[in-house]
Amino acid sequence: MQLPPKVTDRAFERLAEIGAGDQGQALRIAVEGGGCSGFQYEIKLDAPAEDDVVLEGNGERVVVDSVSLPFLAGATIDFTEELIGARFTIDNPNASSSCGCGTSFSM
Repeated sequence: MQLPPKVTDRAFERLAEIGAGDQGQALRIAVEGGGCSGFQYEIKLDAPAEDDVVLEGNGERVVVDSVSLPFLAGATIDFTEELIGARFTIDNPNASSSCGCGTSFSM
């Protein structure tokens, strides 16, 4: 069985700051075909669906659909604040290469 992605405390704290759980929303991490490297991440607030894997912490939820899950096995979902802005990031050991935008990768 594959390891589900890990979510850092910082990512859960950011979700709490923006009130995601209070609105019944979760952070959805999905993998889609496309992007400059073959696959791209879609990161958005969304309502959990029936086939989602739900990762919970700090009263907040991160959800991954069953199709995206294998692409995210063992990945770490974090929240970073840098000069270019604050954003959720994904450190994915499955990606053989990624691009500068941080949302696209190949396997």
